Amino acid sequence: MKLTILGCYAATPRTLTNPTSQVLEIKNRLFLIDCGEGTQVQLRKIKLKFSKINNVFISHLHGDHFFGLIGLISTFALLGRTTDLHIYAPKGVKEIIDLQLRLSNSWTNYQLVFHELESKESEVIFEDDKVIVKTIPLKHRIYTNGFLFQEKVGERRLDFNAVKDYEIETCYFQNIKNGKDITLDDGRIIANDKLSLDPVPALSYAFCSDTKYHEGIIPLIENVSVLYHESTFLQSEETLAQKTMHSTAKEAARIALKANAKQLILGHYSTRYDSIDLFKSEAETIFKEVYLADDGKNFEFNF
Repeated sequence: MKLTILGCYAATPRTLTNPTSQVLEIKNRLFLIDCGEGTQVQLRKIKLKFSKINNVFISHLHGDHFFGLIGLISTFALLGRTTDLHIYAPKGVKEIIDLQLRLSNSWTNYQLVFHELESKESEVIFEDDKVIVKTIPLKHRIYTNGFLFQEKVGERRLDFNAVKDYEIETCYFQNIKNGKDITLDDGRIIANDKLSLDPVPALSYAFCSDTKYHEGIIPLIENVSVLYHESTFLQSEETLAQKTMHSTAKEAARIALKANAKQLILGHYSTRYDSIDLFKSEAETIFKEVYLADDGKNFEFNF
C-alpha cells in the first residue's frame, strides 16, 4: 500500500504548497482522492501516467478539494483517453462538470461515470475482487465524506515445507490456498492448517478530510492500518476550529487513539503557522505513531 501526497494544505494554492489531493495505490489499484487546483501539475511532477487513474473520489464540494477536476478531465480528453472515468462525489458534481463542459464547448471522447453521493450513512461505493471502498460520513459546513479503502483478505499461503513432506501434487495447490483439506492416495485426510499459513494481513486506509472532531466515525475506522485525518489548526486555535468545523492536531490524535489506528498522518494545515512540525509535536502528546503529510511526499506501508 503506497500513498503519494500531491497537496495537503488548507484553503488556497500558494507558491510552494498545494490544496488537497493524493494518490493511493492498493492491491495494484490506483485511486485519486480529492482534486484541488494543481493536481495534474503535481501528477506530472511525480511522473504518474494519467491513464492509470480510473477512479476519483471527492470528499466535498469546497473548491480546495475539487477545483482541479475539470482541468484533469479536459487534459484526459486532449490526451485521447478512451477509458471510462468514474467520479465518486457529492450530488451536484455532475451538474457542475456538465455546465463547464457545455459552456466551453468541450466534450470528452471517453465516458464520465458519475456516482453522486448523498447518504448520511456509511455505504459501499466501490468493490472489486481485491478492494472495497466505503464512505465515512463527516461533520463539516457542507455535506462531506471521508473514504475507507480496505484490502480484501487474500488466499491462504502454501507452507512449502509441509507440502513437500506430504508429497502433495501441484494440482492441489489452489485447493489448499482456497482453504480446503486434502485427501492423500492412501486415504489420509490432511487438514488445511497443516499445509498452509494464514493470508497476509489485509491493510486499510482511512481518508478523513475536512471535519470537526467527530467520534461517530470511530466504529467505522476501528483498527485501521493508516488514518489520514485533517489537522487544520493547533489547539491554541480550538475556538476557530469549532467555528469553521475543522479539527486540531490534538483532536486528530484523539480519534486515532480511540480508533486504535496503527499510524496517523496529519494534513490540511492552515498556513498561519511557521512550521508543520508543530502539528506533529502536538499530536504526539496523545498518539505516538504520527507522520506529517507534505506535498510530494511518499509513504509505503508494510506492516
